[in-house]
Amino acid sequence: MTCAETEIMLHALLDGELDAGHAFEVETHLTTCPRCAAQLRAYRELQQAMPAAQLRFAAPMSLRRRIEAAQPSPPARVSSRRSVLKGFAMGSALSAAVAATLVVAVIRTDQDQRALGDALSAHLRSLQGEHLTDVQTSDQHTVKPWFNGKLDYSPPVHDLAAKGYPLLGGRLDYVNGRPVAVLTYGRRQHLINVFLWPTTQGQSDAPNARDRQGYHLRHWTTPEYMYWVASDLNLAELQDFVRLLQQAD
Repeated sequence: MTCAETEIMLHALLDGELDAGHAFEVETHLTTCPRCAAQLRAYRELQQAMPAAQLRFAAPMSLRRRIEAAQPSPPARVSSRRSVLKGFAMGSALSAAVAATLVVAVIRTDQDQRALGDALSAHLRSLQGEHLTDVQTSDQHTVKPWFNGKLDYSPPVHDLAAKGYPLLGGRLDYVNGRPVAVLTYGRRQHLINVFLWPTTQGQSDAPNARDRQGYHLRHWTTPEYMYWVASDLNLAELQDFVRLLQQAD
């Protein structure tokens, strides 16, 4: 296992998300590589420091009192026992529905934030190291079958060279604790990484725009796949690329 491959799996090792075989390979490499071992120690120290940091802010009681004081008082009325029970049942059902909706929303937001961080980290690693592509070719009919046996799905691969965005190749990476397909495209001196894996959420046609550390990220889902696109390409051309990719898909 190379240093580049090990670095990709360090976070998964810390979170206990690697299977026994990959965990053994990573740990074996760490025993012979001081650089990767130091990187793991740094990640572990950061992981241990985060729970101890004061990352939450408790709102003062004065804020709660102001909010309560601003609420209009409900009109007084005489209710029958039946209406009270009916209202209680409806309120309980509504509360349960709202709670379920909030839980799903929180889970999806947390997953999206984690996927965003992982995609950005993987994009930066591909620019700094020598792991931009595992299979380097502009032939989509070579890239697509390369993933066979390496993933539990067959990602769609499109060559957009005729539109000014040539396919450069593909590779494996880790996002959200799972191996994913990455397709790399070029635009002059800029690189575009496309991360995709089977979706567990509903379809969202409009790309969700995020910007982090000077890089642009776009996220959307189709009935079959979840997409994350990362690049430092200017917004107009990146949006054009996303539109072309959605049309091709």
